[in-house]
Amino acid sequence: MTKAQNSPIPVYLMPGLAASPDIFEHISLSEARFRIHYLEWFLPEAGMSLLDYARKMSEQVGEANPVLIGVSFGGMLVQEMTRFLSVRKVIIISSIKSRNEMPRRLLVARYTKLHKLLPTSLVNNVEVLSRVAFGEAIGKRLKLYERYLGIRDAGYLDWSIDKIVNWDREEPVPGLVHIHGEKDAVFPFSYIGDCIAIPEGTHTMILHRHRWFNEHLPAIILQDGSSI
Repeated sequence: MTKAQNSPIPVYLMPGLAASPDIFEHISLSEARFRIHYLEWFLPEAGMSLLDYARKMSEQVGEANPVLIGVSFGGMLVQEMTRFLSVRKVIIISSIKSRNEMPRRLLVARYTKLHKLLPTSLVNNVEVLSRVAFGEAIGKRLKLYERYLGIRDAGYLDWSIDKIVNWDREEPVPGLVHIHGEKDAVFPFSYIGDCIAIPEGTHTMILHRHRWFNEHLPAIILQDGSSI
């Protein structure tokens, strides 16, 4: 076995909308087999397309042939990043593979522009922002979620929601692995095609089902597949 084959596999983790890399704090992968890197959202430039954003985010990927793992909107972004990177594998969690998996309410928003009426200017209201970013009422978990919100910028939220609603990908990235919760409230399971289904998994299962991910992610990453 060559030195390159012995080297840890680079894995880049992209959090969901407005979230910080802290959402991965309970994800633990063997340092002997994997080298973890955390990607963070940055504020988009005026008029920036999702493709331009993906190109700029790709510049933060410094290792060759990486694994990209994205959660929710981060899952959509890492798929667009494959236009600029040669990757070993793409794994998306609590996300969608193409516009064909969008729930009806997002398709309605695309054509009616209702998403532009969301109160994203209330960025200092943690409960409102948490509902937008995590897709569920948080109740007693308010303080828990507050720590995972990395960006509280109205411009970023307006931009992100618009890019989600108007995402135009028709076909999934070849070889993509999709992990999805059967109780996801943001991207309902009934709209999702081929995936690894997680019973009782919600949109925030990267936090609440981390034991499942720690047990299964290594084998999913190492599963044989051609580079994209």
